[in-house]
Amino acid sequence: MASAADFDLFRTSEEHEMLRDAVRSLAEAKIAPFAAEVDEQARFPQEARDALETNDLHAIHVPEAYDGSGADALSTVIVIEEVARVCASSSLIPAVNKLGSMPVQLSGSEELKAKYLGALARKEGMFSYALSEPEAGSDAAGMKTRAVRDGDFYVLNGVKRWITNAGVSEFYTVMAVTDPEKRSKGISAFVVEKGDEGVSFGAPEKKLGIKGSPTREVYFDNVRIPADRMIGAEGTGFATAMKTLDHTRVTIAAQALGIAQGALDYAKGYVQERKQFGKAIAEFQGIQFMLADMAMKLEAARQITYAAAARSERSDPDLTFFGAAAKCYASDAAMEITTDAVQLLGGYGYTRDYPLERMMRDAKITQIYEGTNQVQRIVMARQLLKG
Repeated sequence: MASAADFDLFRTSEEHEMLRDAVRSLAEAKIAPFAAEVDEQARFPQEARDALETNDLHAIHVPEAYDGSGADALSTVIVIEEVARVCASSSLIPAVNKLGSMPVQLSGSEELKAKYLGALARKEGMFSYALSEPEAGSDAAGMKTRAVRDGDFYVLNGVKRWITNAGVSEFYTVMAVTDPEKRSKGISAFVVEKGDEGVSFGAPEKKLGIKGSPTREVYFDNVRIPADRMIGAEGTGFATAMKTLDHTRVTIAAQALGIAQGALDYAKGYVQERKQFGKAIAEFQGIQFMLADMAMKLEAARQITYAAAARSERSDPDLTFFGAAAKCYASDAAMEITTDAVQLLGGYGYTRDYPLERMMRDAKITQIYEGTNQVQRIVMARQLLKG
């Protein structure tokens, strides 16, 4: 899919590395100290939100025309990666702000962009993405949530499930059926506000990992919204949703990179200090081989993720393949690397006194959300077989 000439296109610049240094310092000072508590108490990481918003790192993808930073896709990847290195739950603040707002950025009217991208950039509220339903997960086109036209309004009824940061976010991109006869071409996208009458939320899910990021059902009970809150033309919502995922799967790859990097960094430090048989266990070849494999997988994942970010920035025609490949490869690598990191600490790795069991639990979700890795392989295969 790529030629040798492509490889210079996703090399990080000096500005990107300066951004990395700044985010890493911020994350270690303002986010890392609360990571274990956030996980243990399953509470929203407000400290992380405050730190990211204070430093304008909560949604750097928003264009300058809408009061945003106008940062490129690789910059967003680096922010998410560095936050996830210390706290995966906190990394879902910038990641889901992009996921939720990307449909508006891709397909919204200028008025919608100015209002909602501007509000996000100005820290007036976070953004979430409402696609999945109780009976429509991988088969997203099978959704049942309805939006019925009523004069200058649409009336929404239905349920969305697995909605990240639900209840905390102020704004929601919601996919709903406007023409049941057309299946995917009868789905439209809307911006719904938390305060709209008829919007409510279920109890937070009790999860294996990313416990600090609330995941809830969202209920729509005769929610009446202005017709000008439709994102794009009627019937184009599903296409917008899929284009959005092409871009945002790269951010899940970034999250996986960060989790894996955090695990490798911690394990590397541990094995140099831990002594058995009279010497540091880092001196044993078996340990060295494990570390080498972990680092090799991580660097391969980083390269494909940065390549995908470059394609996201340019909206290249092969982004669909690269977005799926980056998400799939990086998340599989993160699961392997965090598992090996736990192993390197032995019994200590299995306890909550050390961060690796949390990182291992957090890594698992990256193989599941924004399309399971089985779905990613279907996406890649379809792209390969097109020509």
